[in-house]
Amino acid sequence: MRRRLVVVFLVPLVAILLSLGGATAWSATRSIQQAFYTEQLGDLGYFVTSARQALRSGSATVIDAEVERFHEVYGIDIVVFDLAGGVWASGLDAAEVLPDDDAARVDLALSGRRAEAPEPVFPWIAAESSLVEPVFDDGDVIGAVMLSADVEAPRTEILRQILVLSAVSAVSIGLGVLLVFQLARWVLSPVRRLDEAMIAIERGEMDARVAEDTGPPELRRMTRVFNGMADEIERVMTRQQEFALNASHELRNPLNALLLRVEHLSTGLDDDWKDDVEETREEGRRMARILETLLGLARGGRSDTTISAVDLTTLAARRAEAWSQVASHRGIRTLSSGDAPVMSVTDRTIVESALDAVIDNAVKFSPSDTVVEIGSHRSEGLCVLTVRDHGPGLTREQAENAADRFWRSDDSGGVPGSGLGLAIATDLLATIGGELRVDTPEDGGLLVSLLLPDGAAE
Repeated sequence: MRRRLVVVFLVPLVAILLSLGGATAWSATRSIQQAFYTEQLGDLGYFVTSARQALRSGSATVIDAEVERFHEVYGIDIVVFDLAGGVWASGLDAAEVLPDDDAARVDLALSGRRAEAPEPVFPWIAAESSLVEPVFDDGDVIGAVMLSADVEAPRTEILRQILVLSAVSAVSIGLGVLLVFQLARWVLSPVRRLDEAMIAIERGEMDARVAEDTGPPELRRMTRVFNGMADEIERVMTRQQEFALNASHELRNPLNALLLRVEHLSTGLDDDWKDDVEETREEGRRMARILETLLGLARGGRSDTTISAVDLTTLAARRAEAWSQVASHRGIRTLSSGDAPVMSVTDRTIVESALDAVIDNAVKFSPSDTVVEIGSHRSEGLCVLTVRDHGPGLTREQAENAADRFWRSDDSGGVPGSGLGLAIATDLLATIGGELRVDTPEDGGLLVSLLLPDGAAE
């Protein structure tokens, strides 16, 4: 963004400065050339008058002395031609054969046409150094005068002007570049600080804020809005963290009391209740692990996941057994499928919690006298847990939104729920690199797949 901003400001600025510098250089050099040609024409007019008198008298003695003295003082050559085009008077020995351009000018002057100052050419130097003017006597041409001057002086002055203007333009462009970079820094500094603050907040530094005393007024207003938003987010997250801490802490006491009662009751039961007591203990321990995970999330913003090798087939069978009694009250059977071990290196507590959320959703919406099938297998390098029910199912469009928070089907009727089950499962799986997929089998019902990384060799 900084590069684009610099280009947007710098290119027009450089173009304007170069245009102004070029126009100024052109104007200055034109003035130098016009002054040079004006001076030449003045000198030429003086010698035209002297040549007229000399040509009338037929004696070149006086004008020879003038042109010779003029050459000694100013370095300018004067040549007087008679009507036939021959050299009639000159300060030096004139060349017998004139260059083509000079000969053409002399012929033009002897025909009665006045000389015109030549147009300047690039790079703004004098195009020619010779001017020729006809000599008239009572309206008749009696000769011509040619003035040849050295253009070194005006050329040097022109080059000096160009160098001065180039230096001024270079300094101006340098100052412009510095100004543009300072302007870009001033404009973008709040944006850069906003970006740094957002990165800090993403890392968990919720107290990151941006100073509001620099930058344009519009960006200062945006900075104030960002700081206000960050304050509100910090306040909400603090309240959520406090609630999670309080809830998890308060739940641990009744859970511990419940487990103690189970242990006390188990002492008075015979061996027929041994399996039920052990399952109750296991559920209690699982609830304790979930509460520990919740406490970790509340304290540090993320859980301390315990990664281990998990047999998903065994896990699916245990969760199917754990949900069997709840399902039986609705006339539903839970069935686990699959005998071969499916190993995945993952967090057991998170997988169990996500699977429970999906099973709960399947049991809730399945009609009586149906089966909820829970299985596991490998597919395309992934470990997959599946929950298949035979309820009313969803359309393909509804299945795409089923994992959204608070989404519920219009056909859910009076079934209680908040629309968070599949969304919670999706979030839990995302923390361990997993994914949740909802499919609609052709024979009805719903198939929910939990995709987990395959991190163990068989």
